[in-house]
Amino acid sequence: MKSLNELLAEKAALEAAIAEEKKTAAAQALRQVHALIAEFGFTAQQVFPWKPAKAHVPSKYLDPNSGATWTGRGKPPAWIAGKDREQFLIEQPAEKPQQDGPYLAQMAAQAANGRSR
Repeated sequence: MKSLNELLAEKAALEAAIAEEKKTAAAQALRQVHALIAEFGFTAQQVFPWKPAKAHVPSKYLDPNSGATWTGRGKPPAWIAGKDREQFLIEQPAEKPQQDGPYLAQMAAQAANGRSR
């Protein structure tokens, strides 16, 4: 029966051999992919199809009667068409106030001069 140290050494050697073989197989597969792309003239979109993420547009108007909302884009729905849109505005969250603290350059200058607030 093998000792624990011998088994651990065999395990380490086996893991190193697996990693090396995987690296070799990956390089071969990549060469094959490049050859196929060159042979058939595939584009990146054909090989890796993607769809751009759609931006979520928050609702800007609300119909108080039905609860329906509208972003303000496209054709206006019947409940708001031809009416004053101000009365249908949804309260938008206030933007985060900017910090009044010093800029990074000012902070660096103060640190270099040995001053701090």
